[in-house]
Amino acid sequence: MFWNTLLLALREIRRNVLRSFLTILGIVIGVASVITMVTLGNGATQQVTSQIASLGSNLLMISPGKRMGPGRDSTSPPFKVEDGEAIAKQIGSILAVVPVCSQSSTAVYGNENWSTSVTGTSNEYLTLRSRTFQGGRPFSSSELNSGAAVCIIGQTVRENLFGSLDPVDNRIRLGALSFQVIGLLEAKGQNSMGQDQDDVVLLPLRTFQRRLSGNQDVSMFQVSVKEGASTEKAQREIKLLLRERRHLSSSEEDNFSVMDTKEISKMLTSTTQMLTGLLGAVAAVSLLVGGIGIMNIMLVSVTERTREVGTRLAIGALEREVLMQFLVEAVVLSSSGGLFGILLGLGGSYALKNVLQVPFVFDPGIAVVAFVFSAAVGVVFGYFPALKAARLDPIEALRHE
Repeated sequence: MFWNTLLLALREIRRNVLRSFLTILGIVIGVASVITMVTLGNGATQQVTSQIASLGSNLLMISPGKRMGPGRDSTSPPFKVEDGEAIAKQIGSILAVVPVCSQSSTAVYGNENWSTSVTGTSNEYLTLRSRTFQGGRPFSSSELNSGAAVCIIGQTVRENLFGSLDPVDNRIRLGALSFQVIGLLEAKGQNSMGQDQDDVVLLPLRTFQRRLSGNQDVSMFQVSVKEGASTEKAQREIKLLLRERRHLSSSEEDNFSVMDTKEISKMLTSTTQMLTGLLGAVAAVSLLVGGIGIMNIMLVSVTERTREVGTRLAIGALEREVLMQFLVEAVVLSSSGGLFGILLGLGGSYALKNVLQVPFVFDPGIAVVAFVFSAAVGVVFGYFPALKAARLDPIEALRHE
């Protein structure tokens, strides 16, 4: 019985191919949107996680102010190099303390100029950030100690200033000062915040302080904790040490922040997951619209096929058989829409991954859920038209024009 009912449903769908396609279009768009949003969202989440992990699982970021990033308290006193030296000496679980100072500047070579980020730091910064060289070398000890006018540049700076030329041993200007390029970094791409990691010029810390900033301030410390040591314990010890060095009483709040990269990863991951869920929920509204479309077309179909239904009922067909016929037809329509939507969503996600520069992360679970949900839409929205057909009076149905 079921196979006969299925064949009848397929025959009716094939009889009106264009109308059937337009009927399931809402389901197709809804499922495709959900699949695309969730797949791209999972890719963005994985990218954030991998980029944070590339910084190191035992990395702490220490910054002046109560919070890191935009909106932090600019009135908090900056750090000094001595603060980093004290952390390295007095806390046994610390592997390395890397001072970082940054500001924007315009780099000039010949007739070309490029606005970029200039960072003053040490060679440990390269190790901490897993940066490798395409050409040239890191800073020498004498260059770091004397504050020599040398720099290392990223690929974006090279492309905008030198084009395809080798920048090593050439000189660029930062403002009014001339610097020799001693190294070229391998391309790294964007970080989890969307910043271009190749748009950078690295200077020795003393060079930055003496020639650019004109002070001894350090805007951030990046601290690497030894393998197997507790980052939570290191955080507590660093806070106690910095409170003592910054002369904070027990009643005063910290005027600095110590952030574990694992906390940053959790925060960014939860944000991307929330946005993925929100976008997926918005896209799922299309499934509701598609379900209403199926109900509307099925009601029209019942009206068109009133005499056919009356004939079946008159020759002995049971109400449940007529109900099953129209219900199966609605479920086949919605399930077909779900299947096409999954294929379209996966294709769209694969095409957009290169545009958005996120990995393709397919979740079979969401595909199964989307397909089951599309079939459920057919059951829910197809039941009322099917019930209406099953309850037709055979005599009235045969008289229908």
